Order: sequence, then structure tokens, then C-alpha cells
Amino acid sequence: MKQVIHTDSAPAAIGPYSQAIQIGDLLFVSGQVPIDPSTGAIVEGDIKAQAQQSLNNLKAILNAAGTNMGAVVKTTVFLADMNDFAAMNEVYAQFFEGPAYPARSAVEVARLPKDVLVEIEAVALL
Repeated sequence: MKQVIHTDSAPAAIGPYSQAIQIGDLLFVSGQVPIDPSTGAIVEGDIKAQAQQSLNNLKAILNAAGTNMGAVVKTTVFLADMNDFAAMNEVYAQFFEGPAYPARSAVEVARLPKDVLVEIEAVALL
């Protein structure tokens, strides 16, 4: 049976979806954009500032589900500009410890919700 995970420490869904869904020992976290949950505003700044907020939002949802960044097994990073990959990666590396980094895909897309620079989704073990 699936269980909805929600926390006010991450932005509310901006459409008909859940922040995360738990099924058994797996947690599927919806893509997180750089919205500050306390203001509802998109974080101003470059890719580093936006990646930081997106990952903070992801971390808050994981915590609400009773897990943490170390339990993430797969992420997908959507970038508005692949030229931002290296800068995003610097921030990303601060949230995950090796050598067992999550599997990851990173893709450039034509456009992201609210015209942000980055969106990050994840699958984690519980």
C-alpha cells in the first residue's frame, strides 16, 4: 500500500502530485525545485544557490519519511543549461558521501517549472 509523505519543511506540491510516496521499503521523492518553503519564493541566485535549496528540500522530505541522504540510491538532476553541471556538482557533492554515491542521471531540458535552473528527484531506501 502506498503512503503519502508530506512536510511543511519543503515546498508544497505545485500540481496534482505528492512530495513523496512510500511503497514498502522504497521512497520516491518528486522533483524538488529551489523554492524556499518559508516564503514560497524561488531562491534568487545562480545554479549553486538553486541546487543548494533543491537539495535542502529533498533532505527535508527524506527526514519527514524517517530517512536521510545516505539512503538515497538514485537521483535524477534536470538542468536548464548543461553548462551549469560542474557548479551544480560542487553543491551536490556536499550532500552525499562516497564511495557509495547514489546512481545518477543528469539531463538538460528545454524548460523547468517556474523557469528555475535545476530540479532534483530521488529514490531512497527506508
